[in-house]
Amino acid sequence: MTFSEQFPIVVEALNGGFLQTLKLFFVTLLGAIPLGLIISFGSMSRFKPLSYFTKIIVWIIRGTPLMIQLLIIYFMPGLVGDNNIWGGGESGRFLAASVAFIFNYSCYFSEIYRGGIQGVPKGQEEAGLVLGMTKSQIFFKVKLLQMIKRIVPPMSNEIITLVKDTSLSRIIALQEVIWAGQSFMKGNMGIAGVIWPLFFTAVYYLIFNGILTVLLGRLERKLEYFR
Repeated sequence: MTFSEQFPIVVEALNGGFLQTLKLFFVTLLGAIPLGLIISFGSMSRFKPLSYFTKIIVWIIRGTPLMIQLLIIYFMPGLVGDNNIWGGGESGRFLAASVAFIFNYSCYFSEIYRGGIQGVPKGQEEAGLVLGMTKSQIFFKVKLLQMIKRIVPPMSNEIITLVKDTSLSRIIALQEVIWAGQSFMKGNMGIAGVIWPLFFTAVYYLIFNGILTVLLGRLERKLEYFR
């Protein structure tokens, strides 16, 4: 097949895979951003058993590869029980990948949250208490906005990394954009048929990361108000 004949076929395959990548990306953010905040509260808890337990879980998740976590979460239920709780087909693989990504990224986000919260000067909390504010009021009206300003740069970095990490989901045969490119390459012979689908796959990531970089940069500039 000539380049002009292959091009629309490859674009259609990559478009379908990229939609799956986008879906996994947004589902992960929707789950990991609030869960990460909850985990950060657990790690900062004054109840030592909860704090130690949370820190151990975060240490395990951050210390092991996401690819291994994907394999364990997807295959382990089927190995220890009669049935795989995720079910079959693409929907089952997507559900397992979503759980793995949300749990993994929520642990990373929790450390960013913890650093942002603890980075707010202690004197501001004391001043709020003197003014008669409750601890919840101090957190939401004093600490939260300052914390957001502090965590935007590291969170932006993790979000950009998430876009690329979604490619790991192909390890459980989830049909994301790289999986789509690889499946197309198997049906093409010759160096050109192997290389140029990879090139277009990289372009998808580059464009999406470029858009995110611009949007996150604008958000960071808007938060300069809180300096």
